[in-house]
Amino acid sequence: MLSRSPPGLSGSASVLVQPRTRKAGWVVNVTTIEVTVRPYEDADMPGLQHTFASWIAEAGRCGYDHVGELLPRIYENLRGRRPVGELVHLWEADGQIVGLAICLRFGEVFDVFTAPSLRGTSAEVLMLQSAARTTARYMAGAEVGSHVLTEVSSDDDERVRLLTDLGFEKFRVWHHGRQRGLADPSDVPRLPRGFAVRSARLDDAGELAGVRNHSFGDDWTGGQYRAQVMEKPGYDAAREIIAVSPEGRIAAFADYWTDALNKTGHFEPVGTHREFRRLGLARAVMLHAMREMRALGMRTVTLNHDAGNRAAGKLYETLGFEITGTTFGFRRRPAQNPGA
Repeated sequence: MLSRSPPGLSGSASVLVQPRTRKAGWVVNVTTIEVTVRPYEDADMPGLQHTFASWIAEAGRCGYDHVGELLPRIYENLRGRRPVGELVHLWEADGQIVGLAICLRFGEVFDVFTAPSLRGTSAEVLMLQSAARTTARYMAGAEVGSHVLTEVSSDDDERVRLLTDLGFEKFRVWHHGRQRGLADPSDVPRLPRGFAVRSARLDDAGELAGVRNHSFGDDWTGGQYRAQVMEKPGYDAAREIIAVSPEGRIAAFADYWTDALNKTGHFEPVGTHREFRRLGLARAVMLHAMREMRALGMRTVTLNHDAGNRAAGKLYETLGFEITGTTFGFRRRPAQNPGA
């Protein structure tokens, strides 16, 4: 079985897999494959983005969302509080990435993404068990919630079944996923007098940290944000669109991501400094970003938001985003995880 040796994560397991074929449903033969797990490294990001795009092209967004979720989840959510390889694990078979686990997001959440050919198999179960154990282990003694959490698309029947079998229970509606087309040009952004929209620069790190802190209740410093986000592979300051006040303060921002293979853009995150709300600044930076995405060949754009955030939902509706999916939160008590 898999070696349990984080933080120096390394191990392998031979698993019986009944892989899928898109043309004939389930094949009849059972195949034994060896999957290995290792710590993620920053240099893995380009290959991981390519792999995710190919999975989405094969199987759709369910279970994978968008390549633009990778950097925010790995770097912004984990915040560099532990070496990234302790909490982010890559699963491989025959030299190819077949799974990704991100553990301890927000101190209690894990994500597992599994290659389409291994969905619903014992390999996916192994990944879920490992991620739940890792998250529970790092939660021990921390002042966080009483459960290990994970997020599942409402139409991901395979994942719901596996989590239920592992003792997880659904406890909340988590996010709404929204989408709109980019066939027609977006409206020209309208700004209050003296405000301007532009792309971010590396020397904006301090202001960007501040606007995130005011938007989400975080505690970034400029140095942390620059080192843990802006200087990581895959980040492009040109795609962090900001609204700047007449005094030069960053008042709002929208990070956008592109998936050239699937011609889909994505927003994550979007925020406004609390001193500049109700000025239409989030709308302005998003409109600017959508015009850029359209120019880059994107046909649609997606985003996710907390299902309980009515103000965000209303903003996105006025921008033409329609709800296309919902995610559920599943949970299990940490005490159940060590022996999972």
